Amino acid sequence: TNDGATILKLLDVEHPAGKMLVELADLQDQEVGDGTTSVVIIASELLRVADELVKNKIHPTSVISGFRLAQKEAVKYIKEHLTIALDDLGRDGIANVAKTSMSSKIIGSDSEFFSSMVVDSLMAVKKTNSKGETVYPVKAVHILKAHGGSAKESRLINGYALNCTVASQQMPKRVLGAKIACLDFNLMKTKMKMGVQVLVSDPEKLDAIRKRELDITKERIDKILKAGANVILTTQGIDDLCLKYFVEAGAMAVRRVAKEDMMRIAKATGATMALTLSNMEGEEVFDASMLGSAEEVLQERVCDDELIVISKPKIKGAASIILRGANDFMLDEMERSLHDALCVVKRVLESKALVPGGGAVEAALSIFLETFAMTLGSREQLAIAEFANALLVIPKTLSVNAAQDATDLVAKLRSYHNAAQTQPDKAAMKWYGLDLVNGVIRDNKAAGVVEPAMSKIKQIKFATEAAITILRIDDYIKIDAAPKGDGHSYHDALASGELDG
Repeated sequence: TNDGATILKLLDVEHPAGKMLVELADLQDQEVGDGTTSVVIIASELLRVADELVKNKIHPTSVISGFRLAQKEAVKYIKEHLTIALDDLGRDGIANVAKTSMSSKIIGSDSEFFSSMVVDSLMAVKKTNSKGETVYPVKAVHILKAHGGSAKESRLINGYALNCTVASQQMPKRVLGAKIACLDFNLMKTKMKMGVQVLVSDPEKLDAIRKRELDITKERIDKILKAGANVILTTQGIDDLCLKYFVEAGAMAVRRVAKEDMMRIAKATGATMALTLSNMEGEEVFDASMLGSAEEVLQERVCDDELIVISKPKIKGAASIILRGANDFMLDEMERSLHDALCVVKRVLESKALVPGGGAVEAALSIFLETFAMTLGSREQLAIAEFANALLVIPKTLSVNAAQDATDLVAKLRSYHNAAQTQPDKAAMKWYGLDLVNGVIRDNKAAGVVEPAMSKIKQIKFATEAAITILRIDDYIKIDAAPKGDGHSYHDALASGELDG
């Protein structure tokens, strides 16, 4: 995989400082969704330079206060000088953010195709929360994986796709103007509860009990169908006898729907999930207000699987992406890459601020912090200068990974940013970053290599905090586990005669 947080989660790290870096990547994954590798690289580089400073007899407290100051100034500088407002870029700008996120991933070669898919899916699930803010819930975009076909055959469905099929082949495969009932109970022949004993003296009564058992479920189904439901989804089972009633009524019934899917469908269609039909009086009723509605529900065939798609639900938009790929590993990696891209686009749409990518921010901050360090006459000067130096690890790593000459490229990049900050007529050079395909420096704002400002700010904040926490540790004491016994058991002692005496 190419997802930093995934790799680190799977490592069995013993060392406490190492564990902190694993948690750091996880935190970045939860907060932003992308930039997990960068945050660990920056944190470890900060620790390396801090170690050098401590060896040179500079007290860790001075280093910590220097790092804190540098972080504060860096974040302030990004917000004031390096952000691009999203409104200047339009839809292409949003697609470029997704492309930048995918460039290092497995789907990088098809980034054009997937980036528009990501933007469309998030636009479909856009909603306004109680505070009046526009939010784009990434979880509302349902990702399904199907084997076979190439990555380019993946598609976006405007609706909610379910990995289930209709319970019986005689049911309709397509229902227009669907009224959806979401049930969380069994539609099977009612059985007596465990431990209930019924003493019957007359054999005919026994038959009546069996008949009643069948009728209870039939009545429940009638109530649901009378309320106007023509699509019934349940998380439990439906037995053959009950299927007959649905087939006769021309309704579509789906059994064994995952609870998580059911909750999302209920939210999107405006249905209420029914755990039971009993009301407060103990009577069984099913109200039409508990039904959700959607424009159509149909069963589609994708690859070897059948899917049920709920199109255009009434309450809020839903989007599903069906990924196609060669095998499980490929599909898992594609899902992770898409998740990162979705998170990044969500952050950009919500915060509306971008920064240039390709090491531009780090190079600009490095020059700015070096100049800022010179203005201080205290001990923090050295720590800030080293912080500035540590940030260059990102452009260096980028160029090494692209098999370019890191030293040469980073030196050029720094000279551009130095000119941008010292000569007013060259201020536009602050958008310059690395073009790793051709091994040159270019204007990344114009080239559309952009990232969310939030991602960069959080990276710097989290990496500094992690480095500071580890720097505060003076000593590390580890107690080894008690050695296991040498396998000398009671039976061995008895056999060897050691117990005689």
